[in-house]
Amino acid sequence: MNILIVEDNRELAVEVYDFLCNAGYVCKIAHSCNDALEEVSSNDYDAMLLDLGLPDGDGFEVLKTVRKTQSKMAVIVLTARGELDDRINGLHLGADDYLTKPFALTELSARLFAVIRRIHGFTLNNLSIHGFLLQLQDYKVSYNDIPLSLTKKEFDIFQYLVLNKNRVITRLQLTEHIWGDILEVNSDSNFIDVHVRNLRKKLDKHRSIDWFETVRNVGYRINE
Repeated sequence: MNILIVEDNRELAVEVYDFLCNAGYVCKIAHSCNDALEEVSSNDYDAMLLDLGLPDGDGFEVLKTVRKTQSKMAVIVLTARGELDDRINGLHLGADDYLTKPFALTELSARLFAVIRRIHGFTLNNLSIHGFLLQLQDYKVSYNDIPLSLTKKEFDIFQYLVLNKNRVITRLQLTEHIWGDILEVNSDSNFIDVHVRNLRKKLDKHRSIDWFETVRNVGYRINE
């Protein structure tokens, strides 16, 4: 999952960044309202961790702006403001959760996973498609209890396509979610195609993958 951390405390931002990257997320940091809005307008994020006390404005204004165009992106407010009115205001503006500083990084990770899971509409920590079982927190895939040996990138691609089943996902979207900032990656390269080809070979060893569709000149779709 692709996460935007909006936090002006640089030490805390780096601490959260390192923790979530080690947990398998792709993360980017923004230190101001303007930086956050610029990131959201140019990149597709699954979740935003949003501080309210930013140097160039109130995080609530970022939340209001984001919710006009990003209805599916999860937003967790991270703030030292613990007043009930602030929490209610954040939830009314479209925040999915509210965590008061100081917080444990393990709790942040659990809340983030729970919010993303709820937004994508699955209730357990596993996904299944055509007999394949994806264990999201363990980064494991199996078919009829037979484990598959996937690389981290192959797992991320498979997971993202399954989460968006029956939808065409462009190569650019996959690049953005697997590598992060599209401005830092050559989206015209064949990185994605190579990983998808390797993923397909591994899946095809267990069953026909006619449901794993290439949409010519666009991207890929997994049909259920």
